[in-house]
Amino acid sequence: MTGPIRYTETPSPLGTLLLTAAADGALTSLSVPGQKGGRSVEDGWVRDPEPFREAEEQLAAYFAGDLKEFRLRLRPHGTAFRQRVWDALDAVPYGATTTYGEIAARIGAPRAAVRAVGGAIGANPLLVLRPCHRVIGANGSLTGYAGGLDRKQRLLALEGSLPAAGDTL
Repeated sequence: MTGPIRYTETPSPLGTLLLTAAADGALTSLSVPGQKGGRSVEDGWVRDPEPFREAEEQLAAYFAGDLKEFRLRLRPHGTAFRQRVWDALDAVPYGATTTYGEIAARIGAPRAAVRAVGGAIGANPLLVLRPCHRVIGANGSLTGYAGGLDRKQRLLALEGSLPAAGDTL
């Protein structure tokens, strides 16, 4: 469906979230303040909170610790490779972590594709909803996150998958 991009802003523990949707209400992005590659409101966009009511309710429940799996219509834009990577992110359960290499293996990509997988994860337009925060380095380190490592730590802590100081993930 075509038409103007609809958007809303909603408060969260991560800062004010910017959500965008297609004309039919499918979510196309969720950005946090200062996000690397995140979106910001553009001319011609239409502020319309109505298509986002369900997303706002589910996000509030998630941040309250009452929701473990989002059930929303998502329509991010990306290459076929990125879509495969993002789909693999959806399979990482709440409270678990995975590595870039494991995501590459899940989509049938060779080990040499780990950098490309990392690039696709970094380009995820639906932070929080598509759990790229659950991807860590092979050595257990908290590697990059477009929303900032402090937010990644907060999300992993919320989900109970952030180890105590000195532990490895």
